[in-house]
Amino acid sequence: MTDILKEYGLDENKIKAFAAYGDLLVRWNEKMNLTSITEEKEIARRHFIDSLSPLSYGDFKGKSVIDVGTGAGFPGIPMKIAENTIRLTLVDSLNKRISFLQAVVAALGLKDVSCIHGRAEELGRTDLRESFDFALSRAVAALPVLAELCLPFVKVGGYFIAMKGPDPKEETALAESAISKLGGKTEDIKTIVTADYTHTLIFIYKKSPTPSNLPRPFAKIKKNPL
Repeated sequence: MTDILKEYGLDENKIKAFAAYGDLLVRWNEKMNLTSITEEKEIARRHFIDSLSPLSYGDFKGKSVIDVGTGAGFPGIPMKIAENTIRLTLVDSLNKRISFLQAVVAALGLKDVSCIHGRAEELGRTDLRESFDFALSRAVAALPVLAELCLPFVKVGGYFIAMKGPDPKEETALAESAISKLGGKTEDIKTIVTADYTHTLIFIYKKSPTPSNLPRPFAKIKKNPL
């Protein structure tokens, strides 16, 4: 793991933090389902380095970031380790994952990190609404669904970054109507190529406020995407 992280240019303290994070991930994974990837080098490549990719394409210094459906903390915690000025909010609907995230935050001594148990479509109607510079998600939901869950959190002038597979063009085209209705506009798609896999980052700019009737209850979002 150390060699892979050194190649990315991380300093010794950050590499130690990632190693501790990896150890916690493997240990907690024995009692709950956090990841199917448990080999050290694969954790470094598939989770840590993958999660850092947005930092290459945006200015996150001192910015507020919400990671929606964060699961085991990806991409939010790796981004926070690498850029410690980020003000991070981690959201997940399973409380046991929140317990894991709180343990990681405490063990790594991370500051300005909130771990919130809740559903995105409900939290998007609280004071978290339109209060973040960036919303990110590695969730596997289709983009029209993700957009309705994530864009309500983003300030006008901010971005929702969806982390997707190697060829999201069709999915992005299908999501354009939803993105527009939510106050967004697809601005760019960046392709990230590594030694053995490819993924993409879809940058959606928040150009106007999300209408007050959105997001809808999740059953409606899933059954009838915008």
